Amino acid sequence: MSEEIKKDQYSADSIQALEGMEHVRMRPSMYIGDVSTRGLHHLVYEVVDNSIDEAMAGHCDRIDVIINEDNSLSVKDNGRGIPVGLHKKEGVSALEVVMTKIGAGGKFDKDSYKVSGGLHGVGVSVVNALSNHLTATVFREGKIWQQEYKRGKALYPVKVVGESDETGTMITFKADDTIFQTEIDFSYDTLSARMRELSFLNQGITITLTDKRNKDDEGNYIHEEYYSEEGLKEFVEYLDATREQLIKDVISMEGEKNGIPVEVAMTYNTSFTENLHSYVNNINTHEGGTHLSGFRRGLTHTLKKYAENSGMLSKLKFDISGDDFREGLTAIISVKVAEPQFEGQTKTKLGNKDVTSAVSQSVSEMLTNYLEENPDDAKIIVQKVILAAQARHAASKAREMVQRKTVMSGGGLPGKLADCAWSDPEKCELFLVEGDSAGGTAKQGRDRNFQAILPLRGKILNVEKAMQHKVFENEEIKSMYTALGVTIGTEDDPRALNLSKLRYHKIVIMTDADVDGSHIATLILTFFFRYMRELVENGNIYIAAPPLYLIKKGAKKKYAWSDAERDEILNEFGQGASIQRYKGLGEMNAEQLWSTTMNPEFRMMRQISIDNGTEADRVFSMLMGDEVPPRRDFIEKHAVYANIDI
Repeated sequence: MSEEIKKDQYSADSIQALEGMEHVRMRPSMYIGDVSTRGLHHLVYEVVDNSIDEAMAGHCDRIDVIINEDNSLSVKDNGRGIPVGLHKKEGVSALEVVMTKIGAGGKFDKDSYKVSGGLHGVGVSVVNALSNHLTATVFREGKIWQQEYKRGKALYPVKVVGESDETGTMITFKADDTIFQTEIDFSYDTLSARMRELSFLNQGITITLTDKRNKDDEGNYIHEEYYSEEGLKEFVEYLDATREQLIKDVISMEGEKNGIPVEVAMTYNTSFTENLHSYVNNINTHEGGTHLSGFRRGLTHTLKKYAENSGMLSKLKFDISGDDFREGLTAIISVKVAEPQFEGQTKTKLGNKDVTSAVSQSVSEMLTNYLEENPDDAKIIVQKVILAAQARHAASKAREMVQRKTVMSGGGLPGKLADCAWSDPEKCELFLVEGDSAGGTAKQGRDRNFQAILPLRGKILNVEKAMQHKVFENEEIKSMYTALGVTIGTEDDPRALNLSKLRYHKIVIMTDADVDGSHIATLILTFFFRYMRELVENGNIYIAAPPLYLIKKGAKKKYAWSDAERDEILNEFGQGASIQRYKGLGEMNAEQLWSTTMNPEFRMMRQISIDNGTEADRVFSMLMGDEVPPRRDFIEKHAVYANIDI
């Protein structure tokens, strides 16, 4: 039999039965989502979740997270410490079983953990499988126990390396650079946002984050400590710090209904957006689920009943909808469920039916008591609801205008859109370009087969400070809706986005590399985040990266995308090199724009993703809202990263 025939033969010998750790290494995305920066940080969350579970069980009140100089990472807690005794079935230490067997762990034992987050018993072993090197150190029974692993396999049996009165566990791991498609480089800001979030969700626990790669002006390692005394109440205050408050207090409660612990905190502000964030066992359920449905039901029923009894709705000529009760609302809903059932595309939608009534009853009782005890605030909230209903009525007419103009309903494409020849959305790209001049250059330089160009005139409306009907009346925003082919509103949800007719799967924001260009890009991103968030979550939104410099010397020329890259090229070219600083897209000709910024073979584009929904919500509100001091503080803190042309 020839070698070629052997290769093509499909027999029983072709079937690979991969053991747990081998399967993790071959299919890592099944366990951590992806092998990009997001997946890398997910490793940290899995280790921290184990410590949080100890805290939720009442055995731990401190968790220390340390980014080491070599970009390895350590997580230490003062919990009970992973058991180190002999596991009868496996014949090795329980620590080795937990670290090297998928599905092993105390979370399956109801007596050990009532509820838990993470991957329910697979988290730390997955981290071990995807690490070049991992060290587990356990402080327990007056001794310090240790075991090291290489890519998920133990290097030696568990051994005693010292004595200690402490209890707890420390995991130090170095992610495997052959697995991840990105540099092994942990983001302090990303980890900081998650640790802060966890401290709010688990009041009374101290969480610290230390970055040993960087020092402050006094020579100390960058360090933060997170501790929340009041939990979700402080979380809402933190999220709403940059918004103007409508009522003086945060309404909060915690209790248990039908055996399900429920925590809720909420307040109203003067904005026109709804900001609901829900959690199950500390997991951010950004797709919602039964706990969010229960919150909305309890909120709408209780507020509507109060508003009707107060007589304030008597002059309103149309019905109040559930949406009206949530305009300007910021709320956090957190539940603890022993056996959560997750649904949805990313498995972050809670499906447990019994949770709906538990949350609904809790919210109804909390709100009823608050409204009765605070009649002035109750009146302000109802007035806000009435204004929201009137604005919604106006917005529905504006929305109808947008719908009538969409390409799918026969209204035709925007006149300034230069469409592409292909019609397969997966292959097509839409460039949102700053200004008619740059738009003209992009139209000349593009590949007409799959690249469409939509020039945007000036700065689009800041949707963070605009009522909904004003958004739908804005010409530039109407052009984007029409060009994209998406529609808004269903019978069940007037704000729902229908992406079934989306005409481009890559939407690229292309603006000048200056302060104005950055502002325009931020305005467009704010619009997508508030009105087409699904596109951001699905990975459809990109930012183009035009070069900052063109360096020439004789017949040689190179482009640079940063000052450091410019300096490297200058050193390479030597004396006599000339530098051109591109302040706008219009300074490039069509061929240069194509070769540097639009050609898929050579271009650099940044895909926009949401690592932390609550933090993204806070930052957009701060940057684009009315409050100036928080924005000024943010700019002063991050000014070192800004490119400012003077």
